[in-house]
Amino acid sequence: MCIIREEKAFTLVEIMIVISIIALLASVAIPGLLRAYKESNDALAKNTLRTISVAAETYFTAHNSYPRSEDALTESDPPYLMDSYCDKEIMGFLYTCDWGNGNFYTITATPVRPGISGSAVFSISTGGITSW
Repeated sequence: MCIIREEKAFTLVEIMIVISIIALLASVAIPGLLRAYKESNDALAKNTLRTISVAAETYFTAHNSYPRSEDALTESDPPYLMDSYCDKEIMGFLYTCDWGNGNFYTITATPVRPGISGSAVFSISTGGITSW
């Protein structure tokens, strides 16, 4: 007696249709995800600048001058800042700090890949004056 076995498999056309549907969904979803990524990095950069500014202004209140370096904020007891940010890349932004010899400060966050990791250059200066 002969046993006939039916083999079940997807045809090439069915596989191609599934792949095209996946590609269509990806083309719709990826731009939105990239925009959300960029916007979240922008928000983090702005908040980080505000954090550093608040630490510098609090230091000024206690010492009647602005810090001469970030070390004055991170190494005091208790520290004004828990982490170091200057000259570091954090979530797609490079932070640079100008402490103005204790007379002023300017902190700048520059996107490492403009348009991808962040939308613009943000800065904050003495008195918490923002530029964005």
